[in-house]
Amino acid sequence: MTGLLASLFVAAFLSATLLPGSSELVLAGLVSAGDVPAGLAVLVATIGNSLGSCVNWGMGRYLAHFRHRRWFPVKPAAYERYAGWYRRWGLWSLLASWVPVIGDPLTVIAGIARTPLPVFAIIVFVAKGMRYLVVA
Repeated sequence: MTGLLASLFVAAFLSATLLPGSSELVLAGLVSAGDVPAGLAVLVATIGNSLGSCVNWGMGRYLAHFRHRRWFPVKPAAYERYAGWYRRWGLWSLLASWVPVIGDPLTVIAGIARTPLPVFAIIVFVAKGMRYLVVA
């Protein structure tokens, strides 16, 4: 069971970064097969995914001055779109951090906007936890 939970953690962590992935499928598979308790699986996935979002926050916080570089993971047009949404909705836009396509860049923008990490982590943890509860 420990190996399965570790795999779930890694899948959740990586899918929260700007890398493609689908931790929901891993979670659903483990829970439906009865390989791990649903509550524990939700907790592990939520922690992994939230920590992955903290990596995005860190990228935004510490690498923001590189945002016009070709290799930066958020393109300038997309950056402006996400930044506008973040300016409009503020911290509460992080409740959408679980949403595919927009959620991960929002967490980068939160770092660029210098959102305090403890506040960021709590909001993201709640949002991602709710998503995993629905999946489970």
